[in-house]
Amino acid sequence: MLQYIFTKLSYALLTLLGVVTVIFLLFTLLPGDPAQMMLGQNENQEQLNTVRQKYGFDKPIATQYIYYLNDLSPISFHSLSEEDFSYLDHNKYSAYRLLTFKKVAVVAKLPYLRDSFQKNGKKVSAVISETLPNTAILAISAICIAIVLGIFLGIISALTKDRWPDGIIQLVSTLGMSVPSFFSSIIFAWLFGYVLHEITNLNMTGSLYEVDDFGEGRYIQWKNLILPAIVLGIRPLAVVTQLMRNSLLEVMNQDYIRTAKAKGLSKYQIIRKHAFKNSLNPVITAISGWFASMLAGAVFVEYIFGWNGLGKEIVDALNTLDLPVIMGAVLVIATLFILINILVDIVYKWLDPRIIL
Repeated sequence: MLQYIFTKLSYALLTLLGVVTVIFLLFTLLPGDPAQMMLGQNENQEQLNTVRQKYGFDKPIATQYIYYLNDLSPISFHSLSEEDFSYLDHNKYSAYRLLTFKKVAVVAKLPYLRDSFQKNGKKVSAVISETLPNTAILAISAICIAIVLGIFLGIISALTKDRWPDGIIQLVSTLGMSVPSFFSSIIFAWLFGYVLHEITNLNMTGSLYEVDDFGEGRYIQWKNLILPAIVLGIRPLAVVTQLMRNSLLEVMNQDYIRTAKAKGLSKYQIIRKHAFKNSLNPVITAISGWFASMLAGAVFVEYIFGWNGLGKEIVDALNTLDLPVIMGAVLVIATLFILINILVDIVYKWLDPRIIL
């Protein structure tokens, strides 16, 4: 098991390195001058040169790439000279110095995602840490809705195969997979947040935290979570329902299920003790993929509902060309996606001991 985990982590690091490289090249080679994007129309040549030097835009692409990897690496090398771009500035790095060679220090630190172009130099890690928990709460709520209802509806659909409950569930799940999230968001916000507001008492827009009108600080508004969580969970709910139905029907035709029936076990006992667990493999695959993609796919849902999460932050960063925030957010999402897939592979072994690690 340990060797398997080590191998998976090695592949994950290589994958992450590829993602970092693609992201860096994609945003670095974009047409336009990042310094001008930051300063807008009020720049002069002296200001441009200052910004280029501060952020390393005046250096060759290869050098910028090495510096970027150095900032992201937990073990990194930094100059002790204030004139060097990689100067060990403790205002930027929460670093622990390990070794010192002449004018170079080897330090251990958390990955440094640079500073925002538009938020008065605020750290990208601080921006992400403020918004990622909101997105995580939204994604977890949505995936829980999808898991509970999807598995339940999938079992009902399998047990009533080719009858009217099965037909209705299949129709609804097909519609759920077909309708785009941004369209569902608009419909749900308008219908339940505006037309039926007096009945549902739900708002068209709103985030997890709201500011008190009397200046008494922020408070949690859980009802604002209901609509975006339902909308975000519609498509994975439809997928889980279909997969659970098909997987359970396949398992129910296995020889050991026929043996259980011959022993006189009821259909409920057969599903609970034998079929249910063995039907979950494809469901878990879908859940893992959807949960990871929700962190990125929540962009439209968050923006339409005004949910202050990472997705909305990415849209705002795209509108203002805040490249460090975009790059940092994509890297965090990619890292979470990789880690979730590793955890899923480990869960596979628990569900099916026949899988060879």
